[in-house]
Amino acid sequence: MEFAQQNIWLILLMLVSGYMLVGGSLMGRLSGVKQVSPQDAVRLFNNDALMLDVRESSEFVDGHIPKSKHIPLSQLKGRLADLEKYKDKPIVAVCRSGNRSGHACGILRKAGFEDVSNLSGGIMAWEQAGFPKER
Repeated sequence: MEFAQQNIWLILLMLVSGYMLVGGSLMGRLSGVKQVSPQDAVRLFNNDALMLDVRESSEFVDGHIPKSKHIPLSQLKGRLADLEKYKDKPIVAVCRSGNRSGHACGILRKAGFEDVSNLSGGIMAWEQAGFPKER
C-alpha cells in the first residue's frame, strides 16, 4: 500500500498508457466494429473495397495508402453523400493508430453503411507490415 501511495503518478501513467494501447481496439470490438489486419485490408482492397483515410490533411500528405479516399473525421458527417456510391461495397477506415477510424466506422454504420471495417493499428500497422504508401 505504501508503494501505491508513493508512486500514484507512476501507476496512473501506467493505466493511461495501457488504455491508449488496447482501449481503442477493445472499444471497437465492444461496439461491433469489425477489425481487420493490414493483410486482410489488402485482400478487401483487391476485391473492390474502398480505403477511407480519416486522418487530417497534414497527415494524409505525409503518406497514405495508394488509391485511398481522404475525408478527415471532422468532416465525415457532412460528407456522407460523397460516399453514397460505396454504400454496397466494403469500406476499410484508416487513421494513424485505429482509434479515429473506429469512430468513423460507427458514423458510417449509423448512416446505413453495412460492410465497414477498421484497419487495426492504422497506418502504423500498415507500415510495419511493409505495405506501400504514396505521397
